[in-house]
Amino acid sequence: GRDGRVARSGVVLNDRPWRRPGTYCTIPSLHYHCRIMRLPNGRVRKFRRSSEDPGCAHELTFSCYRRLPLLSRDRTRRWSLESLDRARHEHDLELWAYVIMPEHAHVLFFPRNLEYRIRTILQAIKQPVMRRAINYLKEHNPGWLDRLCIKPGDSPHFWQPGGGYDRNINCAATAWHVVEYIHNNPVRRSLASCPTDWAWSSARWYAGLDDVVLPMDAAPPPR
Repeated sequence: GRDGRVARSGVVLNDRPWRRPGTYCTIPSLHYHCRIMRLPNGRVRKFRRSSEDPGCAHELTFSCYRRLPLLSRDRTRRWSLESLDRARHEHDLELWAYVIMPEHAHVLFFPRNLEYRIRTILQAIKQPVMRRAINYLKEHNPGWLDRLCIKPGDSPHFWQPGGGYDRNINCAATAWHVVEYIHNNPVRRSLASCPTDWAWSSARWYAGLDDVVLPMDAAPPPR
């Protein structure tokens, strides 16, 4: 396993809140803010409000439109991981864990930069997948596009509108709990008998196996 591998970000973690060396801010424990707005047509929409604190890792969850299984094909899963790989390099993220499920995805990462925007990072991960998927459907299965529109004539959606779930994490024990939760998603859904049987997560990397689709940058620091 990789439990002893220390994150390269330079943070020092234990069961207490951590701070990135060289910063002087106090890091709150956990944050999840969500604002709810009722639209004129009666629909309810959630807006994620990020707490972009320097020195915090982030657990993100985002879902497909109407929880449709748009990530059930290997091609869309590969597109998602290719996009995640580009985003981590473009935004200097230390990727700690992920899983791609049929209708949603979980990602855990640590921003190396002191200043970052979760909204921009989410766009970098999600928009390329949406464009490739919509273009694929237009060419190969245009009848599916109607299911991705709120009403006829609207632009199709791939992802559920809104920012999804975002939690700040600032202690090692919590970070490792999130890693285990992410890796056990396919087992809880009876998609795999054990986490390493699911190719579309970081579980195989943590187990030290060779055939890993997307390697991690590091594991969270030791508990």
